[in-house]
Amino acid sequence: MSEITNCIRRLRFDHDEMTQEELARRSGCTRQTIIALEAGKYTPSLSLAFKLARAFNRPLEDVFQYELPMQKKDEASSSDEDFSQ
Repeated sequence: MSEITNCIRRLRFDHDEMTQEELARRSGCTRQTIIALEAGKYTPSLSLAFKLARAFNRPLEDVFQYELPMQKKDEASSSDEDFSQ
């Protein structure tokens, strides 16, 4: 299962039931890409993700969510290092 999820289908319907074709046209991709995104079978490039968010006039985080995979206990403690030094 993908770590990146999206709310594209819901956002299309929240925007006057925008069709997949209309969203594809606004974001510069194909309808088949929109279908794959909504099904969770495709992760977009960063560029396409921004174009999709812009088509909805929403921040990227409103369209796409990233969930960290479960980490082993020893990996989690080593990944909490402070990199601000």
